[in-house]
Formats: sequence, structure tokens, C-alpha cells
Amino acid sequence: MTTVDRRIPRRNDSGEGVISTVLAVLIMALLGVAMWLTFENIWSDTADSTEDQAEIIDSDTNTDGTG
Repeated sequence: MTTVDRRIPRRNDSGEGVISTVLAVLIMALLGVAMWLTFENIWSDTADSTEDQAEIIDSDTNTDGTG
């Protein structure tokens, strides 16, 4: 008499952790890029505004005859 193996085949979950980690790293990288682009844009706008204000102050100083 032979015995029949009636065990339920197990699902192979060996790659689940790797896939989840890759997705998490990809999402974090995309968020990092978005944050960097936003920061760079804000910094550029601030630098431009500061330069404009410095030119205004400089022109005011030079036009009153004291500078």
C-alpha cells in the first residue's frame, strides 16, 4: 500500500519582502526628488528676490547724494 502525499502546497512568499522593500525605496526616492526640486525652486526665488531688493536699496542710496 502506498501513501499519497495530500499536503496542501505552500505558496512561495520568498520574494515578498524584497518587492516591498524595492517599492518603499522607490517611493522614498521619488519623494526625495520632489522635495529637492521644491527646495531648489524656493531657494532660487528667494535669491532672486534678495538680489532685487539689494538693487533697490543700492539705487536708493546712490540717488540721495550721500552714497
